[in-house]
Amino acid sequence: MAHHNATEIPAHLSMWQRVRAYAVPPSMIETATARRAVGDWAGACAAARINVDLDLRAVRDRHGTDLVTRLRTDLRRLAPDLLRWHMPRIAPDGRLRPGLTICLATYGSSGAVPLRLVVRTPPARADGGQWMSLALWEGSGTDPGGQRQVRAAPHPHPHPHPHPDRRFRLDLHRHLWDARRSGELAWRCGAGGEVAPGVHDSPWAVERWAAEAELLLRAEGRGPRGAFAVRLGARSRAVLELVAPDDSHVPAFRRPARVRPSQEIAALPVLPEAAARVLPDLRLLRSGLVTAGRLHPLVAAALAASGSVTGGAPASTAGPAPEPGDPHQVECRGEVHRIALRDGVLTAVDHDPDQLRREELLLELGGPPLPCLRAIDAVHRTPEALPAVRERLAHGDVAGALTLVEGLLGPGAVLRDGPLRAELEAAVARRFDHGLFRSGLVTTHPAAGSAPGGGHADAGRRPRLDRGTPHDMSRKRSSRARPRTGMHR
Repeated sequence: MAHHNATEIPAHLSMWQRVRAYAVPPSMIETATARRAVGDWAGACAAARINVDLDLRAVRDRHGTDLVTRLRTDLRRLAPDLLRWHMPRIAPDGRLRPGLTICLATYGSSGAVPLRLVVRTPPARADGGQWMSLALWEGSGTDPGGQRQVRAAPHPHPHPHPHPDRRFRLDLHRHLWDARRSGELAWRCGAGGEVAPGVHDSPWAVERWAAEAELLLRAEGRGPRGAFAVRLGARSRAVLELVAPDDSHVPAFRRPARVRPSQEIAALPVLPEAAARVLPDLRLLRSGLVTAGRLHPLVAAALAASGSVTGGAPASTAGPAPEPGDPHQVECRGEVHRIALRDGVLTAVDHDPDQLRREELLLELGGPPLPCLRAIDAVHRTPEALPAVRERLAHGDVAGALTLVEGLLGPGAVLRDGPLRAELEAAVARRFDHGLFRSGLVTTHPAAGSAPGGGHADAGRRPRLDRGTPHDMSRKRSSRARPRTGMHR
């Protein structure tokens, strides 16, 4: 197994290594698994930070008992922690890809358009806590923007992209969220096959494209053969043609004989990202950047059954290595003193309490700080474990971040101004923004806000345009015909 030095780790693998260490903490896996084991699927979703925006009674009244029975079966099989483990993420910090609607399962209904179980990620401006939501989506069949949703909330929060994404879909990859089918992971990701030299460095699972394209085309109702597209980049798509996928031949793909127009390429079925790319866990294992014991238990079990991994500690203990604990040692006035937790507070234990009070008073009067007190102040403001705290907060693991802070400073510590306090306050602000988004109180894009008098609230900065910017504002801001001087109106 190849090992990389810290300076040689590719950026995308380094990102996935941090994601696997912090994004789905062991406590989440254990709690969600325990609740799922007793049939509490809603409790399992809550443990995995997934809001449930559906009402089974409303589904039964609208679509009948048979459909709600199938839906309830899938909800009981849902492993929300496993779903979070396999969700798409973005560089450089590995957060959930924002503003996504991903189809998990499709159900036939009495209407013309089938009902879909979907999971959604909030927009980037409201991703505090990295919460997701589970909902049902029913398209109108004519207008992609006209959707009806079966919800429990009387005032649902708006979502920038409510339509299921074609590129990110998991209805054809139930092994990435269904606990009873997680064992299919090994052969669906090609873990049991031989890997040629250099292939493990490629992010593309080319050897699986033909078999996965056959499943895609059948699900789209196009038969066992035909053309499909693979998204290779923001402006690049490979158009391929599946040939001879029948009972007596192994599916294979080839380049089409003719060049298709762009409109026809846009209408082709798109191979999902879960099928187009190599499983990140497999790449991390092959690169020696993670051990089997640090994988999700269902992922580790599936890969171990195929012989792809061996050994390793139980996966329930997955997570980053523990940070160094107390006591700290400080050079103070020619001696080596200790700093350790006493009565829930980080204290200079080699100094008499009366001496410490005198030194603190002297410091308030402008005197030179005692080296031990200076070290304690530095730990409160910028501890060595600050990067680990930031990673946990970025992925929504507030409990893990606070546990780490309490282990460093003690539960009775009072935070002082500095990077640590700023990070914790920023995390609270992001959670507040997410709460406003969930409640539906923020109904407009931030770029549409303006200060009194028609000017922007922040006159020194123009709001950034993105896919959530209101159409009228986007057209006005991006128009090349807009006058550049004040001579025209």
